[in-house]
Amino acid sequence: MRIDLHTHSTASDGTQSPTELVAEARAVRLGMIALTDHDTTAGWEEAVGAALHHGVRLVRGIEISCSRTHRSIHLLGYLPNPDDPRLVIELARARDSRVSRMDRMIERMAADGIPVSVEEVRAQLAPGATLGRPHLADALVSVGVVADRDEAFRDLLHDRGRYYVGHYAPDPVDAIELVRSAGGVPVLAHPFAMRGATVSDDLVAELAAAGLAGIEAHHRDHEPADVERAVRLAQRHDLVVTGSSDYHGTGKLNRLGERTTEPREWSRIVEQSSGVKVVEP
Repeated sequence: MRIDLHTHSTASDGTQSPTELVAEARAVRLGMIALTDHDTTAGWEEAVGAALHHGVRLVRGIEISCSRTHRSIHLLGYLPNPDDPRLVIELARARDSRVSRMDRMIERMAADGIPVSVEEVRAQLAPGATLGRPHLADALVSVGVVADRDEAFRDLLHDRGRYYVGHYAPDPVDAIELVRSAGGVPVLAHPFAMRGATVSDDLVAELAAAGLAGIEAHHRDHEPADVERAVRLAQRHDLVVTGSSDYHGTGKLNRLGERTTEPREWSRIVEQSSGVKVVEP
C-alpha cells in the first residue's frame, strides 16, 4: 500500500478541496493519505465523506506551526481527538494570530505602494480556512505584482524579507505534549528543509525525549545528505521514519505521492494513537 502522510487542502493553503484531494489520491493509486492542514481540522468532515466514496484510507491530522527562538519548526500530529479542549484552544489562538499578522504585512506593503488589500487576500480564502502567506501570495498574483507563489516567496514573503511578520506559535516541546494529550502521534515535518535548516541534532534529541514519535525524512526539500541524517537520527532515538509529498495542489511543485511512507513505519504510528481512528472505506 502506498501511503502519503502530508497533504494540504483549501482548509489551509492547498488549492484543492478535501474532496478533490482525496479523488486525486485515488487517481494516483495511493491507498492512504493524511490530511494535515495548518492549525485546523476544518477539512476533516468533507475528507471523510470523500474517502468513503473513493475507497481511500484517510488519516486525519494537523500541521502545527511551532517556534523556538524565532525559528520556525513544523510538527505533524496524526489522529488526535479534535475535541480535546486544550488542542481546540491552542489551534484557535494560532489561527487568530495569523489574522492580525496578515493585517500588519499588508500595511507594510501598502506603505511601499504595493497594491494589495485585505479584501483581495480574503478573496483567495476558502470559507473557514486557516489564513496564511500563500493566500497573500495568490492575491499578489491576482493583482499582477508577481507571476506565481514561488516568486512571491523568493522576495516579498520570505522569512527574512522586509514584509515578514511572525505569528503566535507554540514551542515544539509544548506542541508535542499537546498532541500526545489529545491521543495523537507527533512527527517532525521536513526538519532540514531550507525553512527549517536550524533544526539541530540536539533539538531532535530534546524533542525525542519529550515524546516525539517520528521524523519526516523523505521529502522533496531534503537533499540526499539530509535524508541520511534524518534516518540516522531516527535510528539513534528510536523514531519512526516517514516520507511524504507535502502536497499543496497547484500551490507548489510537489506532486501527490512523490514520497511515501513504508507500511511497517505507519504501523508504528497507529499503534501509538488513541484519538480518532483511521477512516477505513
